[in-house]
Amino acid sequence: MKISFTPMRRDPGMVLSCDGDRLTVNGETFDFSSLAEGATLSRDTLEPDWLASDVRRRDGVVELTVILPHGPTAPEETLFPAPVVVETGPVPLPPYSG
Repeated sequence: MKISFTPMRRDPGMVLSCDGDRLTVNGETFDFSSLAEGATLSRDTLEPDWLASDVRRRDGVVELTVILPHGPTAPEETLFPAPVVVETGPVPLPPYSG
């Protein structure tokens, strides 16, 4: 899964993990395994308020953008985060605050 981030000043922080095509956000799991190659799920059809983009599958990889909550003193690496690719396990997130 390729995850991009849109930083936003928000309380509280976030915990993300990935297991194949399933993404868990703060304990809630979203399964994108039925998303076909080249298909897109509109952000408007999905419930989570952390989602900042449509979800698509390109070259076999689920791609999406999530809102990255951060504190009032977030460091530059949090304000300008790089995308990550994760297959299984915790999603590495930049620090919530500096």
